[in-house]
Amino acid sequence: MPELPDLEVFSHNLNKRLKGRIVKNIQLYPGKKTTVTLHELKENLEGQTLKNITREGKELHIHFGNKQILGLHLMLKGQLHINEIETEVRGKIIELVFEDETSLVMSDFMKMALPTLNPEPVKAPDAMSEKVNAGFLKKQLQESKENIKSYLLDQKKIRGIGNAYADEILWDARISPFSLCDKIPDIKIKQLASSIKFVLSNAKKQILQINPDLITGEVREFMKVHTAKKSHTDTGQVIHSKELKSRKTYYTNEQELYK
Repeated sequence: MPELPDLEVFSHNLNKRLKGRIVKNIQLYPGKKTTVTLHELKENLEGQTLKNITREGKELHIHFGNKQILGLHLMLKGQLHINEIETEVRGKIIELVFEDETSLVMSDFMKMALPTLNPEPVKAPDAMSEKVNAGFLKKQLQESKENIKSYLLDQKKIRGIGNAYADEILWDARISPFSLCDKIPDIKIKQLASSIKFVLSNAKKQILQINPDLITGEVREFMKVHTAKKSHTDTGQVIHSKELKSRKTYYTNEQELYK
């Protein structure tokens, strides 16, 4: 599943290619979760100018001149395509064709990718927002007895972090993913806040360097611990893997366990 840095790169590149274009036609191929209708999409978006594409948590939001927003959630296996031959794109969910014949398609062979019209605002702060600081985390963690990785993955608490980057953030902060939230000391909470911002912002830079035109998929070559391709970290520590609530978790003995 694309996570915050991937989606930041997607929105950056989609803006470069699509900003200012006018929607000529929309087609909807409903998936398992689709709630918006083709009529609603056509009525609100056809003839409108694409003003901007932003990332909100794990979603992309396409903003139009009439203040309408098309939300795209790629879920686990969704992909984005620009100007691909129709027969090459399977499992279409939604397709936007612009007046210059440029097309944007979201596809998903699992049919789980979700388009929404004017997504409801979410209370949980985005991981890159100024609100997610040491003070915010301290208050949140003091009230939770779950493990810290599960907390980071909970989109109702912080938006944008997924399995891979939770491992990378916790390794950078040297906190075991199995640590209990309310047992983590203040000094490590401060480090965690710093690691969230550093790891996610650095990942965006790394992705843009490796694949500057990326609009779909994941780039993971630069990861420090969340990888099956490395047995040791750059610091020489053995990388362990273990299931944590059905998610493969990578960590090292450098990360302190708080219980």
